[in-house]
Amino acid sequence: MTTPAHAGRMLFVSIPVTDLERSKAFFEKLGFGFNPKFTDESSACMLVGEHAFVMLLDREKFAEYSKLPIADPTTHALALYSFGVSSRAEVDTVSAAALAAGATEADGAEDYGFMYSRSFFDLDGHGWQVMWMDPAAVEQGPEAFAAAAQDADTPA
Repeated sequence: MTTPAHAGRMLFVSIPVTDLERSKAFFEKLGFGFNPKFTDESSACMLVGEHAFVMLLDREKFAEYSKLPIADPTTHALALYSFGVSSRAEVDTVSAAALAAGATEADGAEDYGFMYSRSFFDLDGHGWQVMWMDPAAVEQGPEAFAAAAQDADTPA
């Protein structure tokens, strides 16, 4: 991984939801937790990584922050949200939990060898991808990883 441009940098992505409690319950079933210091009746701070958070905002709260009309995520894609997990098996486990909790499968498993993923639409229609990437591919980069794997398969 490259060094962050700013050591204290944090990422907050805000998305509108129609029913905050229902959305919180959905994401809890996928293993996410919430920071109670930044969660109230109109918003919830979902912990995604050490310095990465998704703010689930009810539509009224979201409208306070956005100067543009709120798009319907069931008919318009504005962003796709992807998060990594620790193994291929966890991709399937989290995806199965999402579908069991009411998500809709976006497409089947995608297997690129060094990366494996599944995608779904959450209860509000936002697109999410659960992915695993081989740690060596993260370290080397996908092209270098693929070249090294090809070299390993070539007889000397």
